[in-house]
Amino acid sequence: MIQLHYYPSTAAMIPHILLEELGVPYERVLVDRAVDAHKAPAYLKLNPNGLLPVLTDGDLVLYETAAIVLHLCDTHPQAALAPAVGTAQRAHFYKWLMWLTNTLQSALIIYFYGERWMDEGNAAGAAELKANARKKVGAMLDQLDAHLGSHGGPWFMGADYIALDAYVFTLCRWTRNFSAAPARERPHLGPYLQRVLARAAVQRVIANEKLSPPFV
Repeated sequence: MIQLHYYPSTAAMIPHILLEELGVPYERVLVDRAVDAHKAPAYLKLNPNGLLPVLTDGDLVLYETAAIVLHLCDTHPQAALAPAVGTAQRAHFYKWLMWLTNTLQSALIIYFYGERWMDEGNAAGAAELKANARKKVGAMLDQLDAHLGSHGGPWFMGADYIALDAYVFTLCRWTRNFSAAPARERPHLGPYLQRVLARAAVQRVIANEKLSPPFV
């Protein structure tokens, strides 16, 4: 049995969506960040970094969201959540997956948790870092918007819904409370995010995680 260790509205939402898309049996295990359960010894045995998500699949214990995404794609090839191995589309899939996790997600983490990179009490430094991260995130959202506009397809890489769509949706969702220019206000991203939101699997995840609007 697959187990997904999650907390609502974190990066765990990405494999949560994919598991619902796959329709395979799995169990959700809530790791309550509100009481620092992600720092408890039992959880640190699964992920010594104390971060979410973790996916267990039999004896396999896997952390890092992109790795979990690839594992789910590779173990369920019939679902076609990634382009065929060896194709140019697969290469672009890898490119965007690494960009999402290493570039956009990293910038968002700095925006939300800038104080982690500052000495304690350096509020001015944290505020400056947050402002600069916000600018970088804005430019990256523009890049996503331009990519969607370049091919005109309904999904991120064109005609077919794939794992990247869950990743883009989740990270764009994190901008929903930006005071200016959240992802949904861009001309191509906005309608695209509504298409992802309308998927039955995404609606089930929203219900499972007991999320409140705005959803994106």
